[in-house]
Amino acid sequence: MIIWLASYPKSGNTWVRLFLNSLIFAPDNELNINNIKIDQFPLRKHFQNFSSNTDDVTEIIKNCNLAQSEINLDNKIKFFKTHSPFWKIGKYTFTDDKNTIGAIHIVRDPRNVITSIKNHYNHENYERSLKFIKDDDKVIGSKGSIKEADLPTIISSWKFHYNSWKSITSFKSKYILIKYENLLRDPINEFLKITDFIKKISDFKFEEKNILKFIKDTSFKNLKQQEELKGFKEAPENNKFFYLGPKNDWKDLLDKNTKDEIETSFKNEMQDLGYL
Repeated sequence: MIIWLASYPKSGNTWVRLFLNSLIFAPDNELNINNIKIDQFPLRKHFQNFSSNTDDVTEIIKNCNLAQSEINLDNKIKFFKTHSPFWKIGKYTFTDDKNTIGAIHIVRDPRNVITSIKNHYNHENYERSLKFIKDDDKVIGSKGSIKEADLPTIISSWKFHYNSWKSITSFKSKYILIKYENLLRDPINEFLKITDFIKKISDFKFEEKNILKFIKDTSFKNLKQQEELKGFKEAPENNKFFYLGPKNDWKDLLDKNTKDEIETSFKNEMQDLGYL
């Protein structure tokens, strides 16, 4: 069964993933940002037994749950990072309660998401990034790539993505919402919420000293320093992955027109989250 780390791109997923990766798989070792055992989904390899064309989004849609069922044949609990929304297309869904035991849903203020999107995807202006986060039909990834993680993947808009995970019903009691801003403001309390949630829905147990150690080790300052010293294999080409972190403040970076359009387009969702 799968516990999802689900988020729209550039919302803090990798931060949570690196924390859990060290806590679960390397509690006695020092943090290594290039040794991540928590994989992401989808990858090309997940579909090799179901389709010969992982460049076709339709094939991914049709075989998503089949791929997860194969992953779950060992009957072990595992974690996956995903940027996929909880989409429902015809008779197909991103996942179901046979494959999923729970979801950690990580959300970030879209006024700050857009700055990180602009940097990560090398957009020349905020207008292009705004179009990106508003696009209900948005698909990321490349056709013909040899990279496992670089396949066409539905992400939709920030609005649809948030609502899709928020509205799940099949495992609602096994769902937790984590706001990126709270992780910045009070990391100890927020990461303890995450570990308590995992303990509640699984047999995982964690020592408090390790939790506190990896909260400290995965601070933005330390992650940025590791990337500068060793690089980060998931960073975009010719760019840094750990970019602004706490310094990414829309009040200092966004022009009024972009800010106003985000607030208008996502008004209900931002009010729901307390961003407005």
